[in-house]
Amino acid sequence: MKILITVFLLGLTLLSSASAQNRFAKWEKSIASFEKADQKNPPPASSILFVGSSSIRMWDLNQFFPDFKKLNRGFGGSTIADSIYFFDRIIKVYQPQSIILYAGDNDIAKGLSAQEVLRDFKTLTQKIESSLPGTPLIYIAIKPSISRKKLWPEMKKANDLIAAYCARNPSLYFADIAKPMLEQNLSPDLFKKDGLHLTDKGYEMWKKVLLPLIKQTR
Repeated sequence: MKILITVFLLGLTLLSSASAQNRFAKWEKSIASFEKADQKNPPPASSILFVGSSSIRMWDLNQFFPDFKKLNRGFGGSTIADSIYFFDRIIKVYQPQSIILYAGDNDIAKGLSAQEVLRDFKTLTQKIESSLPGTPLIYIAIKPSISRKKLWPEMKKANDLIAAYCARNPSLYFADIAKPMLEQNLSPDLFKKDGLHLTDKGYEMWKKVLLPLIKQTR
């Protein structure tokens, strides 16, 4: 009986592992492209590492942060769990001076609760603290948007939970970009036609919130 139980549990473990690999396999091409780019043009040491979903991937960092050493490793559509899975290949490998993360938007859109987003955020920050002790992490709040307006209540809950968690940890910083966006009533000129991704004006608003925190963590 014990042998049967052991075999059954082993089977479940293998199935779970295979499921995880299938879940994250869609990002392999993006991650491999980062590694190929690094081989051709090694990134500068001790850079500010921008990671997360499409709001990071689409951000022209050279335009908005010309005076800083920075590296963009955003991959569109990703969640916090994706950054956890590829942690060694997109975060740890760079030994960054600091990390700026935007993720959580897609997490809520895919059905995760605010508590589940906080759980994944904690997991990621624990990996950072374990592998890159003392490295500052600036978390960009989940943005309110026109196309995902119905999801904003749950997104706000996630922001509030993460902000409170950051406040208790000296290495974590919460960049509240949601406040100024809401103060402008989600003006359409902050967004591209899809009502989700940002225009230069939207990114300029984010930059104003981020800059003091970037300077504080240097």
